[in-house]
Amino acid sequence: MRWMWIDRVIELQPAARMVAIKNVSLAEEHLHDHFAADPARDLPALPIMPMSLIIEGMAQTAGILVGHANDFKEKVVLAKVSRAELTCDVTPGSTLVYTADIERLDETGAATRGTVELINHADGGSRSTIGQIDLMFSHLDRNMAGREFPADNFVFGEAFRTLLRTSGIE
Repeated sequence: MRWMWIDRVIELQPAARMVAIKNVSLAEEHLHDHFAADPARDLPALPIMPMSLIIEGMAQTAGILVGHANDFKEKVVLAKVSRAELTCDVTPGSTLVYTADIERLDETGAATRGTVELINHADGGSRSTIGQIDLMFSHLDRNMAGREFPADNFVFGEAFRTLLRTSGIE
């Protein structure tokens, strides 16, 4: 995966909890489409982080936590978004804090509970909870269809290894 929706892991309790951050920057290309200025209606640009990408950031946070629990020997894939509630827009200059907790972990996969917080640097660094995202993951090689997948762990590629290494996690 080339698109990383988390920038750094700031806490990891193996097989239990992970906290990661995402700094939202106006340099990110997708923000310019959400929402572009509309001169015909005299509306200025309103760049916001798409909520689907906030959910993906939680999926990456929780997925790394689940993968780390078995030393990345399993190919962990998102199987279900059980709950996704987000209560406000996220704009450039803010920081998202993703906290993922494992609720269930077994040989077939895992269930996680996630909280999304927003640090608003324009407002003196105020921090508020803006969402709850609960996810289910499957261990791909243990799928019920009996399908075979490549031996290499294509889910946790070089980008994720770099993220962990630069966050001080081996």
